[in-house]
Amino acid sequence: MTADSIDSGTEYPALYRRVRDSFERQGMMVQLGAVLVRVAPGQCEVALPYSERVTQQQGGFHGGAMGALADIAGGYAALSVLPEAMEVTTVEYKINFLNARQGGALHAVGRVVRGGKRIIVTTAEVVHVAADGKRTDCAVMQQTLVPVPKTY
Repeated sequence: MTADSIDSGTEYPALYRRVRDSFERQGMMVQLGAVLVRVAPGQCEVALPYSERVTQQQGGFHGGAMGALADIAGGYAALSVLPEAMEVTTVEYKINFLNARQGGALHAVGRVVRGGKRIIVTTAEVVHVAADGKRTDCAVMQQTLVPVPKTY
């Protein structure tokens, strides 16, 4: 992943900063090496480079890492449609794993399907991007979140 592949928030700078500030508080994402790529109203893209921290016993990306990445992308897509004083908490998600891959990076794109005051429904698609740029679908997720007050 290069600096050129990361949106520094030029299109929606205030929204990008808001999501980035929350994202940087995610201890798990920091430990896994995840990177915030792009934020737009109702959308968020997060990438996870391949490393031994995110693998299963056969060397592929672990399903738990894919699920966490999809959860984060969907969660920040949801956050992007809420007022400043709010955050979100995942109530549930369902994920289908389609492919296991090694090397490269995973990219999860979360999108708001239905935003509301009580619940928000999102989807996320997880794609593997190989070193040569080849893209392979790896997982799809649907998620339900609830808005909660921001406490920090």
